[in-house]
Amino acid sequence: MSLKSFAAKIFAKLVQAQTKAWANKPVQTQQKVFQMLLHKAKNTAYGRAHNFAAIKTPEDFRNKVKISDYEAVRPYVERILKGESDVLWPGKPLYFAKTSGTTSGAKYIPLTKESMPYHISAARNAILNYIAESGNAKFIDGKMIFLQGSPELSEKNGILFGRLSGISAHFVPNYLQKNRMPSWETNCIEDWETKINAIVEETMNKNMSVISGIPSWVQTYFEKLHQKTGKTIKEIFPNFDLFIYGGVNYEPYRTKFEELIGQQLPSIELYPASEGFFAYQDQQDAEGMLLLLNAGIYYEFIEAEKFYEENPKVYEIGEVKKDVNYVMIISTNAGLWRYNVGDTVMFTSTSPYRVKVSGRIKHFTSAFGEHVIAKEVEEAIQKASAKTKALISEFTVAPQVKPKEGLPYHEWFIEFEKEPKNMEDFTNLLEESVRSQNSYYDDLIVGKILRKLVVTKVKKDGFNNYMKSIGKLGGQNKVPRLSNDRKIAEQLEQFTV
Repeated sequence: MSLKSFAAKIFAKLVQAQTKAWANKPVQTQQKVFQMLLHKAKNTAYGRAHNFAAIKTPEDFRNKVKISDYEAVRPYVERILKGESDVLWPGKPLYFAKTSGTTSGAKYIPLTKESMPYHISAARNAILNYIAESGNAKFIDGKMIFLQGSPELSEKNGILFGRLSGISAHFVPNYLQKNRMPSWETNCIEDWETKINAIVEETMNKNMSVISGIPSWVQTYFEKLHQKTGKTIKEIFPNFDLFIYGGVNYEPYRTKFEELIGQQLPSIELYPASEGFFAYQDQQDAEGMLLLLNAGIYYEFIEAEKFYEENPKVYEIGEVKKDVNYVMIISTNAGLWRYNVGDTVMFTSTSPYRVKVSGRIKHFTSAFGEHVIAKEVEEAIQKASAKTKALISEFTVAPQVKPKEGLPYHEWFIEFEKEPKNMEDFTNLLEESVRSQNSYYDDLIVGKILRKLVVTKVKKDGFNNYMKSIGKLGGQNKVPRLSNDRKIAEQLEQFTV
C-alpha cells in the first residue's frame, strides 16, 4: 500500500464520521444554514429588497420571497455583469458557470468564494466515503480520467466565465494532478468528436483506475476504445476499479456498460449542478444519494403534482416523505433565493435523507393527463432490456396526438445497440411496466383513450447525429427522456430506421 492510499484511508474515516454527525441532525443542520444565509445576505441588494433583516422563520421567508427561476434572477445577474457588487451575495462572484437553458438561452449561474469549496469537497467526500465503506483505496495510485468541459475561461469585470466542469478542473488537488487525465491541452479541445478521439489516443496505454463523467459521454469513450482495440475496457485497463457518474440515471446504460467493461464494477453516483452540489452516493448497498444538508444550501420541497397550483404547500426537511415526487427549491451561498432548479426528486430514505432524481418538472409526457415522468420510463426500459437481453444506447419518449390512423399513443424513440429477439415482447414489457407504475396512463389505456405505445427504432449514432445537428453534442448536454410535444420527435424522424 502506498503512502498516498494509506493516508486516504485515515482521512476517509474522519470524513465519514463528520458526515454522520450532521446527517444525524438534519433539521438542526438546515436551520443553521437557513440563518447563516439570511444573515450573510441581509445587506445585499436582494436582501434589502426582500427585507431579509426582518425574516425570522421559514414562514417569513416564504411570505417575503417568491419562488424564482432564471428569468427572475436574470436582472440581478445583469447588474453583476456590469460590475456591481453586493447584489445577490456579498461582494462579487468568483465565477459564472455558463449553462444551456432550454427556455432562457444561455444562463450564467454565480459561484462564490463561499459556494465553490463545497463543489470540490462534495466530490472529494463522495470518494472518501466509498474508501471508508469499502476499504479500497488502491485506485488512488492509478490514473484518473474526468470527462469534462474545457477548462479555458473568459473574463469580464474581474469575474471568470466557463462551464462548471471546466471551472472545477482548476481545483483538482495537487496530490491528484499527476494522476489526472486527459492532459490540459486535450481538455481544452472544444469540438467534442475531436476531443474524445484525442482522449482515446492519450489514455489507451495508461494505468487507468478511475473513470468519471456523464454516462452517455463515457459510453462513447468506451465504444471508441473497444473499436480501436477489440478488447473490453477491463482488458485495456486491468486496474480500472471505480466508475463515478452523474447528470443522468445510470440504470438504462448499465447493461451496455457492463458488456463494454466486461464485468460489473463499483460505482459512485453524484448529483452536481451549476447551482450547487446537492448529493452523492454514500453507501453501495443503499438506494439514492445522501442529500448534503450542511453545504450552504437550504432546501424546500413542493409536490410535483401540485407545483402549478396557486399556493402549493411547501415542505422543509423533516416534513418530506418517501416515494413522493417533489420539485426541489434551493437558497444558496452563491446568492440564489428560493430558486427552482427544475429537477424533481424522490426520497428513498429519511434516516438519513437520501434522494434520487426522478426527472425534470418541464420534462414529462402528459398530453392526455397521464403525467408520465422520467423515473417511470427509465424503470420500464431497464426491466424490458434485462428480460429480453436488449442493449440500449439512448432513448426518448413523446406523445403522438394526431396519428394518421387509430388512437393516439406514446412513441418511444430507441437506439438499440442490440435489439431484442422479439420486439413485440419488448414493447409489451415496456407497456406493462409503465401501466403498473402510473395509474393515470393505465386508465387511459383501459378507457381506450390511448392505444399501446409504439417503438420507433433510431439508426446507430442517430442520437449523437441529432445532438450534433442542434449544436449540443458533448458538453453538459443531455437528451431529455420525455417531451410533452413533438419538437424533438420531429427532428429525430430523419435519424430513424
